[in-house]
Amino acid sequence: MMRAQLHGLCLLTLYLTAGYGQERKFSGPLKPMTFSIFEGQEPSQVIFQFKASPPAVTFKLTGETDGIFQIQPDGLLYHNKALDRETRAVHKLQVSTLDAYGATVEGPVPITIEVKDINDNRPTFLQPNYEGSVRQNSRPGKPFMYVNATDLDDPTTPNGQLIYEIIIQLPKINDVMYFQINNKTGAISLTLEGSRELDPIKNPSYRLVVSVKDMGGQNDHSFSDSTSVNIMVKENIWKAPEPVEIVENSTDPHPIKITQVQWNEPGAQYSLVEKEKPSTLPFSIDQEGGIYVTQPLDREEKDSYVFYAVAKDEIGKPLALPLQIRVKVKDINDNPPTCPSAVTVFEVQENEDIGSNIGTFIGHDMDEENTANSVLVYKIVDQIPKLPKEGLFLVQTYSGVVQLAGQSLKKQDTPQYNLTIEVSDKDFKTLCHVEINVIDINDQIPIFEKSDYGNLTLAEDTAVGSTILTIRATDTDEPFTGSSKILYRIIQGDSEGRLGIDTDPHTNAGYVIIKKPLDFETVAVHNIVFQAENPEPLVSGVNYNTSSSAKFKLIVTDVNEAPQFSQRIYQAKVREDVAVGTKVGNVTAKDPENLDIRDNTRGWLKIDPVTGEIFTTAPLDREAESLYRVQVMATEVGGSSQSSIASFHLTLLDVNDNPPRLAKEYTGLFLCHPLHQEGTLIFEVTDDDQRSFPSPHFSYSLVSESSRNDWEVSRVNGTHAKLSTKHTNFEEGLYSVPIRISDGGRPPLEGVVSLPVTFCTCVEGHCFQPAGHQPGMPTVGMAVGILLTTFLVIGIILAVVFIRIKKNEGKDTVESAQASEAQPLRN
Repeated sequence: MMRAQLHGLCLLTLYLTAGYGQERKFSGPLKPMTFSIFEGQEPSQVIFQFKASPPAVTFKLTGETDGIFQIQPDGLLYHNKALDRETRAVHKLQVSTLDAYGATVEGPVPITIEVKDINDNRPTFLQPNYEGSVRQNSRPGKPFMYVNATDLDDPTTPNGQLIYEIIIQLPKINDVMYFQINNKTGAISLTLEGSRELDPIKNPSYRLVVSVKDMGGQNDHSFSDSTSVNIMVKENIWKAPEPVEIVENSTDPHPIKITQVQWNEPGAQYSLVEKEKPSTLPFSIDQEGGIYVTQPLDREEKDSYVFYAVAKDEIGKPLALPLQIRVKVKDINDNPPTCPSAVTVFEVQENEDIGSNIGTFIGHDMDEENTANSVLVYKIVDQIPKLPKEGLFLVQTYSGVVQLAGQSLKKQDTPQYNLTIEVSDKDFKTLCHVEINVIDINDQIPIFEKSDYGNLTLAEDTAVGSTILTIRATDTDEPFTGSSKILYRIIQGDSEGRLGIDTDPHTNAGYVIIKKPLDFETVAVHNIVFQAENPEPLVSGVNYNTSSSAKFKLIVTDVNEAPQFSQRIYQAKVREDVAVGTKVGNVTAKDPENLDIRDNTRGWLKIDPVTGEIFTTAPLDREAESLYRVQVMATEVGGSSQSSIASFHLTLLDVNDNPPRLAKEYTGLFLCHPLHQEGTLIFEVTDDDQRSFPSPHFSYSLVSESSRNDWEVSRVNGTHAKLSTKHTNFEEGLYSVPIRISDGGRPPLEGVVSLPVTFCTCVEGHCFQPAGHQPGMPTVGMAVGILLTTFLVIGIILAVVFIRIKKNEGKDTVESAQASEAQPLRN
């Protein structure tokens, strides 16, 4: 009995280590239950202790026991052998309770045993060796073969999750992998480098060693297997065909097959595209890769075509890069020559030498250049008029250069010729028309009607643009040509360009005009010489002479005029710290007798009355005035009252000469006493110097050691800082905190400010101080005395005024009585 109890205890202990049911209990009444048990565990493992209800006295087990599962009469369910998930993953059992007579009391009740997987099986490749092949230049990433392995463990757990990997590639050139494998499916494909580099001539075969691991390849205790893969590299037959030539305007029945493409394997679907869009060109492709032209082509409309052939798999995915197809349209002589225009016009000067080139006549042919179809031949077939004789011109047979052949021409004899030129290729002829105009040559010079136009007197204030003289020369060359047109230019006496000459295009008259103001003070007398010329060059041997030039004398008279400044506003810049006496600018005026500065409100500047140089006479201050404006007055030479005024603006550049200071007076800064936490106050700082961009850079420090024990100061932004307490042990009263502020300028300046801070009792957020005697405030006694004194003074003043009024009334009564006595009675 003791041994049985010990055996039961042992079984119970084993059960506790084996697991428990779905309700996490080790015993209980009979009811449907499911248990999960790892395979491979030691036998005699307790599963569950069922409890029977009277009159049941024993238990019965049926179902898929496989001789493994047993139940004791007291309801203890256990297994006596190790479970194997690969043999049976789920055991369907039934448990019943029986009474003392063997009759069923309860059940059968279904009991399910799920066998949980452990990694007890290694993966195995289906083949010890694999054979495959791939075409060179195949698309990277597209599988061309598969390797497969199996694992008897549960595929829904990591035990049965397989990972593939290529561990060896032979040969491995430059340590570059040409092959890759999908680690989950075992699909083998080319890498990008393999697609580019595989060449059956260099390496016709490759050997791979592929491994497979279970546990997702992530566990050091995973099982693995390996296999050998031999791959043959085949030549790529997916290649672009040679360029195709098609004769234009073919009369053969269409479509006509012109070339062929072929994918490396059967079943490809072919199509044509134009730069990644469906083709609209006159070409088609069948599903055998044959490419056709669908209609006659015209080279003159389009001489070549470029499009692409695409191969796709059954789901429409490209198998490789598209192939470029080039088609050239071959020319036939189907276009006659054409003339460059309805009439081609050339010009030839009279007296040209025989053999001179007149021009080049160029016909056109739309057939292909540099072929026999477009070679043109030129020939003159007619000349009108045939005067003074026929054959005055010839044309070069192939170049089309037209030359003078018979003799020199005279415009007076025949001003124009009309030629008919035949232009032909090997099959066609075209007649074109050429007009040749004989033009006059410039063999006559302009001659002035007179050589001296005398003297001309003008005031120096004569308006610009005024016409002051008309001159005239004549030219006997053909009118209204470059040979007879006259241009006038001044060659002497006007170095400053104050005068100009305009030509009337109809009469060749020249109008002398004033282009710039005359100036008596600069030049009082101008001896002007001008020359007449043609825009067309003179012929060789003919030159301009004195007949083509003339002169006149221009006398300028003085006009009493005000001085003139060279500009209305003069501007200068200078640092505000320049030494007194520094030159800061210069003004210039025409005809000044004296220069003086006006509106010099601060007395900062003076001017040299002769040279116009401006100097400082006192220290400058940008903070007082950054742009200093004064007026400069110029008085006329000769003592007249005429004068002119210009402005001089002096911009003062900032120098760091003002230390920083508080932006305002701080008298109401307070902190509530007693402090419960560290207090903070914000204050603003400024600097009278020009502010830096984007903001001034002030730095802060406390002056005394005692202050640094109680306070700390820090920068908030460009203009504000923060004063904070370092503890809360302050007494009630007024504290003056000295702070040193540096502006960071060049050179840096610093200032010391004292910030008053009051520690006081606060009422509703405001500082409360009991009323008491304040310095400068009178006491109560003093206030009463002042009030009584005021009333006494007012009483005295009222009394004096009252006495004066009484005296005046008495005096007025006496005077009235006296006046009444002196006044005569009237009837």
